[in-house]
Amino acid sequence: MDSDAGRVLKLKDLFQISGWQHRLPWKPFLDGVDIYRLYGDGVTGPTAALLRFQKGARVPLHEHTGYEHIFVLSGSQVDENTKADTGMLIVNPPGTSHSILSEAGCIVLAIYEKPVRFLGPDPTAPGTSHGL
Repeated sequence: MDSDAGRVLKLKDLFQISGWQHRLPWKPFLDGVDIYRLYGDGVTGPTAALLRFQKGARVPLHEHTGYEHIFVLSGSQVDENTKADTGMLIVNPPGTSHSILSEAGCIVLAIYEKPVRFLGPDPTAPGTSHGL
């Protein structure tokens, strides 16, 4: 990881992230899911983050209000539409919804045009965690 006064962020060897993930300042996001924000706050405007799923971790049903890009860097995850293994890119357009499960654990790069809207009880409400 390399940054220049908080303005330029460079992450090297992303496909080897499982070997150096411990060097990132992960923060709890959801039960079993940690987050490392690259930019944005997950509440307003675009956001990019790394998400680290522990074995069996889930993200509940949510709708995309803008484009979502998910790039699986290690491990795999599944949703109602597909299983995504290491190296797969998924682009979910606005208006789509899904929930996510990572049976074995994974790390993904998530880029959101706009914040997501949780369709059940919001697990990121104040007192639980921050928005995606």
